[in-house]
This record gives sequence, C-alpha cells and structure tokens, in this order.
Amino acid sequence: MATTWYNGIVKKIAEQAPNVRTFHVQVPELPSLPFEAGQFITLDLPIGEKRLQRWRSYSIANAPDGRNVLELCVVRSEAGLGTRYLFEDIREGSVLKFKGPEGGFILPETIDKDLVFICTGTGIAPFRSMILDIMHQHKAHRSIHLIFGAREESGILYRADFEALAQKSPLFKYDIVLSKQPEWPGWKGHIHQVYLTEYPNPRADIAFYLCGWSNMVDEAMENLMQKLGYDRAQIHFELYG
Repeated sequence: MATTWYNGIVKKIAEQAPNVRTFHVQVPELPSLPFEAGQFITLDLPIGEKRLQRWRSYSIANAPDGRNVLELCVVRSEAGLGTRYLFEDIREGSVLKFKGPEGGFILPETIDKDLVFICTGTGIAPFRSMILDIMHQHKAHRSIHLIFGAREESGILYRADFEALAQKSPLFKYDIVLSKQPEWPGWKGHIHQVYLTEYPNPRADIAFYLCGWSNMVDEAMENLMQKLGYDRAQIHFELYG
C-alpha cells in the first residue's frame, strides 16, 4: 500500500523552554486527522538526498480531539540538521511534509493498571497526549504517576499544565527530578531514584511506560526487571535517538 504524505501548515510556533519549541501543524486537506495518543508522525525535511538523511519522527503532544491539528515538541540539537532546519528555516505559515500518524506506543483500550510514565526532556510528548486524552474523554482509569527529568528548572516542559492537573485530580501524581540544580527543593539527581523509591515491591497491577534517550530507557529497563523484579510484559518504551 502506498504511503500517504500530507502537507501540514505551521499555524503556531511557541517557545516551550530554552532550545525547545512547540510546532502546531494543521492539515488543510483533511477535516480531521485521526490518531491514537502516543503515536508519532515522520517529517520529510529538505536537508539531504537520502531518506535516512531527510526523515525525522516526532511524537504528537496534543490529545486526539477530532481536529486536524498536531502539536510537536522539539528540542534543538546543534549537531542535528533536522532541528536546525526547524528552528532556523520554519516560520508560521511554512509547509511541513509528513506521513503518519503511526506507532504502537499507545495505551490499552481498557486501562486496568496503575500507570507510571517515566520520561526526560521532549520524551514527555506522548505522555501529555495520553494524559490529556484520558482526562478530556473521561476514560476510566486508575492512578497515573508522571515522573519527568530535566537538567534545570527552566527545562521543565508543560509544567503549568501538569501542576494544575495534580491539584485537580486525586488520581494524578507529578514528580520532577532536576540533575543540575542543587537548590531545587524537589527530587535531585537522576530520574531513576523516584520509581526505585516509590515502587520497590513488584506488583502485577502496574504498567511502566518509558520515553527518552536510549541510555535512560536501557537503565530503567534494567532497574525495573533486574533490581526490582518486574515482569518484562509490564514495561513499554519508546526511544528517542
């Protein structure tokens, strides 16, 4: 089956944190663009000749709501041609060619376990989509624990959204870990200490979802299975880079 490519119009660009921007992309040719919370799209950027040089995948950060707008959360990498192009050449009104949405990093139809979302940086994007989808659609769920890691306070993404939700919903818990800010009053150091402390005894009624760079995901997988004794089937992940 032939791949369908769309031309998305960048309707809004916002600074989310230093070197992090959100790109709101609308697809005028479609009245709606269905997707499942946690999925991604793949951009075809004019930065090379070969497919592997041009294609960049980004998780969708907004919830499925029947519209034709997708929100992408992108961190700039000085070594990355893709993010350099997005940050330097893309403006509101620019066109982005993409395919998707696709991907299997999604929640089950029936949520019958406590959810623990572990992420760093822009790895928070699919979890924001999942959480907003659960809340906006009033889906039946158990507890949700979002554990987010960054270097400094300025790098906390979507902080106001999640702090407000934690105040509103007794089933939502939000923990931030900062690795490079000693005066931070909350968790300090690496993200792994939170789930190691909070979930030391294996339970069958819990599911862990991990999203971030491969070294963080690899360490978390090892900690959960080898140190704590959780079953591999309870752990789901999406890699960035």
